Amino acid sequence: MPFPDSYPETPPGYSRKIPGIRQFAGPPRTWRARVSAVAEAVGSWVKMDGMTGTAGEYRLYRELAGWWPLISPAGGYAGEAAYLAGVFRSADVPVREILDLGSGGGHVAAHLTEHFALTLVDLSAEMLAVSRQLNPGCTHRQGDMRAIRLGRLFDGVLVHDAVDYVTSEADLRQVIGTAFAHCRPGGIALFVPDYTAETFKPGSGGGGSADETGRQGSFREWTWDPDPADDWIQVEYEFVLRAADGTVQVVHEAHRLGAFSSEVWLRLLAGAGFEPEVHAGAGPPPRQDTAGEMPANLFLGHRRKCGRG
Repeated sequence: MPFPDSYPETPPGYSRKIPGIRQFAGPPRTWRARVSAVAEAVGSWVKMDGMTGTAGEYRLYRELAGWWPLISPAGGYAGEAAYLAGVFRSADVPVREILDLGSGGGHVAAHLTEHFALTLVDLSAEMLAVSRQLNPGCTHRQGDMRAIRLGRLFDGVLVHDAVDYVTSEADLRQVIGTAFAHCRPGGIALFVPDYTAETFKPGSGGGGSADETGRQGSFREWTWDPDPADDWIQVEYEFVLRAADGTVQVVHEAHRLGAFSSEVWLRLLAGAGFEPEVHAGAGPPPRQDTAGEMPANLFLGHRRKCGRG
């Protein structure tokens, strides 16, 4: 299937891959045309880089990790983090300690540290370094959320949009198993994928910011589904990164992301031992009094206490 030349605009608030999405007027051109246009505009100052990286090795989370606070500012996560904090409080036990699997740059965690003690796990050492600057009071551990075992239990487990990078049912089963292995009886696990098979819509968007040193980071994204019959979709990213000295780098990278059906999620959660709930699209929130911004997709796994139905 050829890469499409344009998409319908993403509905406001739909995409949560990189917060701060804003809409662009008119249909986007292909990424190649846009990269060429940027290169022509800034001339010899631009260094062009093509797509590299395999699953778990995307450049965005490796050598470009230092740009993450500009590409996806932490402030954009505040509303959703407030909502998730309210959901954690709905657990059968008081939630004080949370394990964040796939914590990335720690932008969600930054809004939870006032209320909870967090242990942050990520595969990328570079993203953990970014998070340590933002969340110095949190415990940070490098590891694969499919397999890591910390040898202790937590009141709550959070698996935010890093779960998007799980593209096979077998790997998703492992991630859910990790969450269950670390969840205390009476505790709760929250899974927040950006996409499900039912809610996915192709679209485009972008965002970015600058810092006090003069650095600027911005992105465009085009999201599409090469084959609706499988469990993954593709996002084409274009990053424009301006260093403090004025040098501009343009990077294109294609990311493959999971988009499993709600049936798969519920089946795997139940199979791991959780009592599952799903809250997607226009579904009712798990707590009517929860403040903040409800994510587009939210799956809950309750680990009930022994003897409770």
